[in-house]
Amino acid sequence: MSTATVAANPTLTNASTTPAVKVTIARGDGIGPEIMDATLRVLCAAGAALDMEEIQIGEQVYLKGNSAGIGTEAWESLRRTKLLLKAPITTPQGGGVKSINVTMRKVLGLYANVRPCVSYHPFVHTKHPIMDVVIVRENEEDLYAGIEHQQTDEVIQCLKLISRPGTEKIIRYAFEYARTYGRKKVTCFTKDNIMKMTDGLFHKVFDEVGAEYPEIKKEHYIVDIGAARLANTPEKFDVIVMPNLYGDILSDVAAEITGSVGLAGSANIGGDFAMFEAIHGSAPDIAGKDIANPSGLLLAAVQMLVHIGQTHTAEKIHNAWLRTIEDGVHTTDVYATGTSKEKVGTSAFADAVIARLGLMPATLPAVRYESGKGNLKIQIAPTVQAKKELVGIDVFLHHADRNADALAAQLTDLNIAGLHLNMITNRGTSVWPNGFPETFCTDHWRCRFKTDGLTGISYQAAVDLLQKIHLRGLNIIKTENLYLINGKPSFTAGQGQ
Repeated sequence: MSTATVAANPTLTNASTTPAVKVTIARGDGIGPEIMDATLRVLCAAGAALDMEEIQIGEQVYLKGNSAGIGTEAWESLRRTKLLLKAPITTPQGGGVKSINVTMRKVLGLYANVRPCVSYHPFVHTKHPIMDVVIVRENEEDLYAGIEHQQTDEVIQCLKLISRPGTEKIIRYAFEYARTYGRKKVTCFTKDNIMKMTDGLFHKVFDEVGAEYPEIKKEHYIVDIGAARLANTPEKFDVIVMPNLYGDILSDVAAEITGSVGLAGSANIGGDFAMFEAIHGSAPDIAGKDIANPSGLLLAAVQMLVHIGQTHTAEKIHNAWLRTIEDGVHTTDVYATGTSKEKVGTSAFADAVIARLGLMPATLPAVRYESGKGNLKIQIAPTVQAKKELVGIDVFLHHADRNADALAAQLTDLNIAGLHLNMITNRGTSVWPNGFPETFCTDHWRCRFKTDGLTGISYQAAVDLLQKIHLRGLNIIKTENLYLINGKPSFTAGQGQ
């Protein structure tokens, strides 16, 4: 794949004998090609040893009728190189298409999203001059499992999936990252005061894994107050680990309060694959105008160089970038009267970084990357199979009559193998036998049938129950089995129960 120019899939060779590492690049959409060109020119000038293959993904692939936005040849390149440097992608509006980012993260097992968020005071304006936070976001699970269903005329569900192996991987990665890079504290954000089982598992595993790292301080926040404190006093945080959705939102918040989302790079790490990208979007409104800030993609490329062990080149680029910021050479998004000295475009900013290769920042702390610490290998404990005992079933009904008592009257005599109607909820809130007339109800009902005690039942009993409900003309849309796992209930009570 070697050629003489950066624009045509080059092999970039270091002046030393460092062997070139194969990497796939995607120029993306909108401002993507511009910031990728700027980034590749800096990599070339710094002597990065890379053998690059280029793929096309994104808008043009979507427009050809590929709803995934990525074709067979692109997947083949990724499987060869196991490394991707990706510019922002435009995902068409409307249904029927999937986000490439989510698809690649899940298909390639890129379970950890790592976003350093650093303030560059006084050279970039920020209300938070002391901030150096790394957000480690779980990347595959949670609501991003993408499992959604419209169940009734009025109700749509989205399943939140949290697994123990997925949780252990991301939390162990956060602690290993902290240990490797000399960080002092890891903070966990969840909402386990409400989602007691899903977020509760995340919090529980955080406590379990954290106990193996006694030298690192541990703390937990409910995500709402944690987010407020991150936005107000980010200097109090070091490494933050979160489930997928919270991490997606708060990593953008953290990047913005450093001064600009345009300054933040992102690493997506898996067991075998890694993807590096800027955190911002494709910004089609400014595409082709040579004004976009390439810093996010450039700093993502620095993360990539650290990951593949080219730490000397990573240091050279990062320190030259810091010196450029110090010298007041800024793109439009961070340019400010009084702190900036020269407003430049995308290409000129890359030229300024190249001109400073070999220089160190004078005021901002210089970076240093130790070799052999970039690619963290995470091992998780094998799952021990639990004892499961079926003790009931939640039957979800589409029922337009908003009278819970009338619905209960059709279900209370369906006793099979000790199963009896235990409660009815609407949108999670108990409406029978204990309920209030003020509770607003939709056409979506959960009817819980349980045994009188803790005695297990066969699944055939549940099937027989469903058959009787069906014969009464009720519309079953979903069921969930209720289990005791190792003797403990593995399901929550209804709100108000």
